[in-house]
Amino acid sequence: MANVTIIGGGVAGMAAAGVLTKRGHEVTLMERDSKLGGHVGKWYKVFPDITDASEIVDELKGDLNGVKIKTNADVKEIEKSGKKFKVNGTSADAVLIAAGFEPFDATLKEEYGYGIYDNVVTSLELDEMLKTGKLKTKDGKTPKSVGLVHCVGSRDEKVNNNYCSRVCCTNVIKSGIEIKEHYPGTDVFCFYMDVRAYGRGYEELYRKSQEECGVTFIRSRLSEANENADKTLLLRVEDTLAGKPMKINVDLLVLMVGMCPSVNAGSLKNSIGLETGDDRFFKTKNKHSANNESNIPGVFYAGATTGPKSIVESITDGRAAAAEIHSYLS
Repeated sequence: MANVTIIGGGVAGMAAAGVLTKRGHEVTLMERDSKLGGHVGKWYKVFPDITDASEIVDELKGDLNGVKIKTNADVKEIEKSGKKFKVNGTSADAVLIAAGFEPFDATLKEEYGYGIYDNVVTSLELDEMLKTGKLKTKDGKTPKSVGLVHCVGSRDEKVNNNYCSRVCCTNVIKSGIEIKEHYPGTDVFCFYMDVRAYGRGYEELYRKSQEECGVTFIRSRLSEANENADKTLLLRVEDTLAGKPMKINVDLLVLMVGMCPSVNAGSLKNSIGLETGDDRFFKTKNKHSANNESNIPGVFYAGATTGPKSIVESITDGRAAAAEIHSYLS
């Protein structure tokens, strides 16, 4: 029986832990927050079937019988001695890094007004509003118009994030549908570079948002947002289809922020010489045939720690990593 330490108690880490403990390994799951679930544990509904995020987390938790769970365990380094590892004082024969991602810091896009204007929020804050049934402006009113901005912090050379965060487009679509279903009198505008709805059921969701819910999509680039005297927001955008500038007023502006590497990715990397790519996410041994292995034997990856992934991709990746670890230990 081998000892495996998993860093990160999100959906990828939990999925891997469930498989490994069933294979007979002693598993320690370390999560820096006070409870398991990662970002998914904080969300409301998830696409494409608009499932409660809590249902996914609860299902994965059900497979953790026998797993030693350590919460409030912030892991910043891994120690290596021969073929053994030590993580926060716990000895392991193999380590799985499933540290997830960090939401892009929207204050870095100062021209959009986050942290400056009252009625500019992020997609995370919008999700919390929808979860509590309180879609409100700062003064407590239900917004008559909401603007959703795609690709904030993704595909943006100015903030050194050239990659696509993969799930933002579909998350915008899902959010637009939720707003229209709960607040049918509210106009919803989506400002996008292009729509990447690639997964099974995603295109159908995109069509539903327009044909059934009346969400308006504008292919455009938002240059800046300015606050009016009444706290509404004047958006200056370029319609990239018509090639003309536009001005649109909205009551609430939502910045759909992308994924960035885990806050501890750098310190974990430096502690034992792990490799990262140009995008600062962990680099796998081989993108095709060894996508869960690191450059250090015995250290593996799962989930968004190697790049943006959807929930289903992260869960699948966690289980694949567990199979690789079991093979390595055997």
